[in-house]
Amino acid sequence: MTSQLFQPFQLDDLTLHNRIVIAPMCQYSADNGSATDWHVMHLGQLALSGAALLILEATAVEPEGRISADDLGLWNDENEQALARVLAAVRKYSDMPIGMQLGHAGRKASSDAPWRGGKQLALDNRGWQTVAPSDIPFTNDQRKPTALDKAGLDRVRKAFADAAVRAARLGIDVIELHGAHGYLLHQFLSPLSNQRTDEYGGSLENRMRFPLEVFDAVRAVTPAGRPVGIRVSATDWAEGGWDLEGTVAFSQALKARGVSFIHVSTGGLASNQSIPVGPNYQVPFARAVKEATGVPTIAVGLITEAEQAEAIVATGDADMIGLARGILYDPRWPWHAAAQLGATVKAPPQYLRSQPSRYRNLFG
Repeated sequence: MTSQLFQPFQLDDLTLHNRIVIAPMCQYSADNGSATDWHVMHLGQLALSGAALLILEATAVEPEGRISADDLGLWNDENEQALARVLAAVRKYSDMPIGMQLGHAGRKASSDAPWRGGKQLALDNRGWQTVAPSDIPFTNDQRKPTALDKAGLDRVRKAFADAAVRAARLGIDVIELHGAHGYLLHQFLSPLSNQRTDEYGGSLENRMRFPLEVFDAVRAVTPAGRPVGIRVSATDWAEGGWDLEGTVAFSQALKARGVSFIHVSTGGLASNQSIPVGPNYQVPFARAVKEATGVPTIAVGLITEAEQAEAIVATGDADMIGLARGILYDPRWPWHAAAQLGATVKAPPQYLRSQPSRYRNLFG
């Protein structure tokens, strides 16, 4: 049987060669938001992996929106020029489409890198005052964020659009908004973090308002035919939080606005979340969104085996699968999956001699 994982897929005007997406992975290796030589090495190897799409790590739309002081950003000319240099180096040897995840960390900003503990940075130690829908901290030991007023909302919305304009100039093939993992757009959606009493809080319609405005602003400045999608957390895994019902309603509203795909994850908003982690634990949420909306979906979460990924796509659970930590561990995962499933994968000519004799048709 022909592998469904290695069948092409169309996103607006972009044709993907297979259904394997490299999901965004924070590297905490930027210099004041600007990409560095680390990104040349990191993205360069992933761009030769045989996947269909490489999405850059969460890229902050303003300095206050960085998760850490070392996050990638796209808020000024220096950021844009640095990333242009990296992309030019990668594209010289790879024609893999490159996407960008635009995000704002909200109340989870001003944090240290994970290998340094990930704690919130003090204001006198590289930290800054965070912003959020409401002045509710992520954990009780953190300082309260500043609730965004109208001017703040206008600034952040414009920052997303301005970053999207820069992304278009860079030739980014796909835009993904970060509406998951407890960051700003997710914070507006969840009643646990959004306790506003104005038109941006309270009802589901009101809590969806700002994320939808951001999507509209980004879609409006992105060239026609270029995919614009979003990553969502389908549930907070916490009582009284954001849930699948809300996610479906949000996805339907996005569909009406022309969303190209929905990248379905879970969690990250509540410090008391209880997640039943296991293989495919997030896949049912992707299926539910796809069935309710018909919008193309990307499934993620402990997808590690070729047959597992094949089953997700072949049974219609999702249209694509996203790899993150798994492809850091095995940057040739798509090669190995293609060999196992009897499919072909694109490889650079410098590596053609590496094709094992038992997989003579691996490199198509």
